[in-house]
Amino acid sequence: MSQGHNSLSSTVLLGSYVVVGRQAQKLGLSTNVSRGLWSVFTLGGAGTKTGLEQDHNHLPLSNQSLLLLLVLANLTDGPDFPNPYRQAITCFRNTQDTSASPVEQPHTFQINFNSLYTALCEQQRSDQATLLLYTLLHQNANMRTYILSRTDMDNLVLPILEILYSVEERNSHHVYMALIILLILTEDDAFNRSIHEVVLKSVPWYTERSLTEISLGSLLILVVIRTIQFNMTRTRDKYLHTNCLAALANMSAQFRCLHQYASQRIISLFALLSKKHNKVLEQATQSLRVRQGDNTALPDYAQDLNVIEEVIRMMLEIINSCLCNSLHHNPNLVYALLYKREMFEQFRTHPSFQDIMQNLDTVSSIALVFC
Repeated sequence: MSQGHNSLSSTVLLGSYVVVGRQAQKLGLSTNVSRGLWSVFTLGGAGTKTGLEQDHNHLPLSNQSLLLLLVLANLTDGPDFPNPYRQAITCFRNTQDTSASPVEQPHTFQINFNSLYTALCEQQRSDQATLLLYTLLHQNANMRTYILSRTDMDNLVLPILEILYSVEERNSHHVYMALIILLILTEDDAFNRSIHEVVLKSVPWYTERSLTEISLGSLLILVVIRTIQFNMTRTRDKYLHTNCLAALANMSAQFRCLHQYASQRIISLFALLSKKHNKVLEQATQSLRVRQGDNTALPDYAQDLNVIEEVIRMMLEIINSCLCNSLHHNPNLVYALLYKREMFEQFRTHPSFQDIMQNLDTVSSIALVFC
């Protein structure tokens, strides 16, 4: 282990020298960043143990290597030259890609994308591995294109969903990174279509209910909705709410054959939001009555009401987008919507929702004809 640590230290020191000595060989930097990136997944024996064993053995060398790599890649650019480590991380290419690069990139190197992808899938239990995945998806167009082209996306998406599912046990940074990764992935229409074509036989870590023969897309919806509900009762973080709903909105036009339970949870979330809206509205009304005879400062229920109404509108837009684009592909959602149709009654005359409710009523009427 000490020998491996010395080897890594030499790699890092040589890379650091390149930053200070601007006339150093570009190839030297690229080679050492490439080696450092691969050391992240190999020096600690990553990929050779089960997830449970990895939890008990934190692979300190591998983890420290990754943390160092992330620090180097996120150093601020110098006044006269950009951070070469960031350039190397954002520009590296697949060893199996034989095409010539259209633009000569400084500090670039090649690495086996298949091996890197496999390692990323296996290591998402740690927040630093999740941060590396986010960095690559966000900044390296070559890696992002490769990941989105994979036909085994479940190997990557399932660990990300498990992070969100165990939100109580994760730190907020890990949860946010997992959510942003989903946001990036759901910006791609092909991804949004393909996840509904992957059918999972079972999901062992989903303990609230036994799930069999459920699509990856339906599972993603369930986990994101669960995260929203957890946030409503615990952390009450508007940022988390907004990003969860944004991921669902990205997917909504491509919803296909939603699982019955996923359809029910979508409507159940709307019901929960509706109840919360009514409760805050009642509190706001009572607050106005009290203020007429008391100058004591009271909670700003108007702000809470605006936030809830914003979330409700996003939910209505998600449902509307699904029904407008794929009505005949989602009978379970149509049935769930019609079964709870009276729940939407209070929003038909609300000025913030009249336009979208009118469209939902039209779509629902069409659905009734075919039911």
